[in-house]
Amino acid sequence: MATSGAAEVDPGDRERQQHDRRRLASSLTARYSDWVLEALDELPGSFLLTDPSLAGHPIVYASRGLAALTGYPRREVLGRNARVFQGTATDRAAVAGVREAVRAQRAHQVAILNYRRDGSPHWVLLHLAPVFQARDGSLLHFLAVQVPIDAARRRAGAGRGAPGAVLAACREEARVDEDFPCASHAGKVFVDMDKRGLEAEEPCVASDSEKEKATNTANSIVSALNRYSKLTSLVVSGKRCDSVGIPALSSSLNLSVGRIKQSFVLTHSCLPDMPIIYASDAFVSLTGYSREEILGCNCRVLNGPGTSLEVFEEINQHICSEQACTVDLLSYRKDGSSFRDLLHVSPIRDASGRVSYLGSP
Repeated sequence: MATSGAAEVDPGDRERQQHDRRRLASSLTARYSDWVLEALDELPGSFLLTDPSLAGHPIVYASRGLAALTGYPRREVLGRNARVFQGTATDRAAVAGVREAVRAQRAHQVAILNYRRDGSPHWVLLHLAPVFQARDGSLLHFLAVQVPIDAARRRAGAGRGAPGAVLAACREEARVDEDFPCASHAGKVFVDMDKRGLEAEEPCVASDSEKEKATNTANSIVSALNRYSKLTSLVVSGKRCDSVGIPALSSSLNLSVGRIKQSFVLTHSCLPDMPIIYASDAFVSLTGYSREEILGCNCRVLNGPGTSLEVFEEINQHICSEQACTVDLLSYRKDGSSFRDLLHVSPIRDASGRVSYLGSP
């Protein structure tokens, strides 16, 4: 009787594998529609998405660029924790910083030594970004973008490799601390606090262009997720939309702005991420977002496919120089429909001459 040389797969194991694949895929398709996987496959860059609500905080999506950078085919990383990329010389301080960012559910950038599938080490700039449900602020996924750091770049000296210096690059991403419970498995993401990193190499320093590339890639991915989440009526955002902790306007200012019939918002220039603290009736009507959904958010919640990053850079330059500007911008309503927005951003100064608010009619 002839026998096959191939090992037989137990039907039970095959069924469990198929169930696991469906479970991982549904982490995305149930929240962003069935087309989101195809859309993510078209995006450039090396990135992955993890689900903190699943046991072990597994990877639920891995880009084609990630496979090219790390040598891991998609099938080998899906369902595994992102610490699969760590190795013997991965710096424990960098890992601890990542763990703390995940625990606090905030964005984070750090240069870290990772390992490819063949065991070779390589430095990457790791950019983490939480993805929240806009309606209630719950954490849905964590996005991790990996940008390779130029191998020819000079390594930092030992003094520059202190944890404080490594973390300094991400301080601009700091968020107001919020008393919000993490998902049950969030603390397990990306980290394995064993004896790895005891012989950590001196860290590389990412260039400004590499940091900008990581941030722009993350923004593009979150915009794509936002676009497809609207098809399921579950709008997502890279910023938790929560009015808790947002200071109320004075009664006189609230009365004054309430008389204005134009579509506009006020943002607080002194708070992290410049959250929206007031939205006019016309703005609510134009965008479809309720005040409860929009207060506490950054104005980029209106971003989507085709929104110009160059225009946003122009806006940021004017904000930094405390100057007004007017730009033409493609924006998106809550229902996913787009509109052209003639946006005017103007600083609003207090009695001492300090810029306290930004008006965007």
